[in-house]
Amino acid sequence: MKIALVTDAWHPQVNGVVTTLVELVRHLEVLGHEVHVIHPGQFRTRPCPGYAGIDLAVRPAGPLGRAMDTIRPDAIHIATEGPLGWAARGYCLRRKLAFTTAFHTRFPEILNAVLRVPLAWGYALFRHFHRPSSGIMVPTQGVLQMLEHRGLRNLRQWTHGVDTQAFPFQGEAVPSPLVGALAHPVSLFVGRISYEKNLESFLQMKMPGTKIVCGVGPLERRLKERYPEVRWVGLLDR
Repeated sequence: MKIALVTDAWHPQVNGVVTTLVELVRHLEVLGHEVHVIHPGQFRTRPCPGYAGIDLAVRPAGPLGRAMDTIRPDAIHIATEGPLGWAARGYCLRRKLAFTTAFHTRFPEILNAVLRVPLAWGYALFRHFHRPSSGIMVPTQGVLQMLEHRGLRNLRQWTHGVDTQAFPFQGEAVPSPLVGALAHPVSLFVGRISYEKNLESFLQMKMPGTKIVCGVGPLERRLKERYPEVRWVGLLDR
């Protein structure tokens, strides 16, 4: 099968969405499918306001349409709700083509934190974006229930799983050279240091032992200054 995957999140961005999609493409290709990824690196871009490290395609509708006409895919998956996602949605609707979408990131919460856009408005926009989708892929049952409560339909649970090669089982604790000796218990956060993660609630909790934060993002500098007692280890590769 020839598949077009349209995403506003791709290398050199470092986040969970990119990791998920890279693994998805790898496994689809192992199964014999031909995957064509349409991503911001193929377009003129500009930085996303208020969200460092994310570049968005500028006016991608025309080039995206020409790329899709060349690919002529058997299936189309729109992974994100950014400029490329909207352009691909419009392309499919104009040509009456079926497509699937996915919910990876709580962008209404980001819009609320950065631009003070009310959550109700953000989720109304999301309902509009995803309404024509043949199926909205969501990572967990909890997210599925949250989106149902917000009025989204055609939801499909799509668990991401764990790479047991990258994270093999260890019979006992193995000290990490990155952080040295730690007071136990150890509490760990891994992910983007961003608005939608509610990370400050974790940092404010009174608990014994050591807190570790692994990741980068637009709130990193501010939170590091506010919580110097936390071990900040930055970005780690797989």
